[in-house]
Amino acid sequence: MFGNYLIGLREGLEASLVVCILIAYLVKTGNQRRLPPVWAGVAMAVALSLVFGALLQFGSSTLTFQAKEALGGGLSILSVALVTWMVFWMRRTARHLKTELQGKLDAALAVGTGALVVTSFLAVGREGLETSLFIWTAVQATGDGVRPLVGALLGLATSVVLGWLFYRGALKINLAKFFTWTGAMLVVVAAGVLAYGIHDLQEADFLPGLRSLAFDVSATIPPDSWYGTLLKGVFNFQPDPTVLQTVVWAAYLVPVMGLFLLPERPKQPAATTAPA
Repeated sequence: MFGNYLIGLREGLEASLVVCILIAYLVKTGNQRRLPPVWAGVAMAVALSLVFGALLQFGSSTLTFQAKEALGGGLSILSVALVTWMVFWMRRTARHLKTELQGKLDAALAVGTGALVVTSFLAVGREGLETSLFIWTAVQATGDGVRPLVGALLGLATSVVLGWLFYRGALKINLAKFFTWTGAMLVVVAAGVLAYGIHDLQEADFLPGLRSLAFDVSATIPPDSWYGTLLKGVFNFQPDPTVLQTVVWAAYLVPVMGLFLLPERPKQPAATTAPA
């Protein structure tokens, strides 16, 4: 549940910040009459995310066991790739997000109403699709359709409140540090989702080694215990992972976390050419 709360909070806060920046910029530049197209784009993005999530859920329910496991494993790997790209992208652009969005909005204002709808739709839709995909894979991994959804909804609700406080100027936090810490936690969560995706592909007979266990601590950490459930919900922990799952988990977590926490190099100023 915590992992889904975290993804809902991060993705929702990104979308909330985008909407707040767009609205604040339109208001400050005297373009309040252009607000309806922005809200229309946001509504379309939210609707698309809900439809995408429904298609994943109801479409997969008609598949055979092997096909469902293959789909779940493939989408788990895809969601991990998207989340990994997202945390690195936000880490790099958090400081310059406002300037970048305002530049795009200026261009959209010059084109017309349709461009405003497209700008807000694309800005919010990406986070919505990523959230739907990650939540669906988390539901498949935990086998619980309630707590992951509740956690994600709580995260989204928190992000809306934080976005409103940002807009009102009542909340001042270092966004770069916030996205760094939450990004690091998401890398750990994504490693668990990736390992479970590998297990799904093994159950679908797409990958070998389903019976080769790396270890089995089911007696010490029963899956149905409160702490086993907690570890499962937060980190997608499995007490009896296969060797391939363990290798892939470590091969993802160690280098990705190292690269993510690596301090960014300051940009070198452009060299100036001496006059002849």
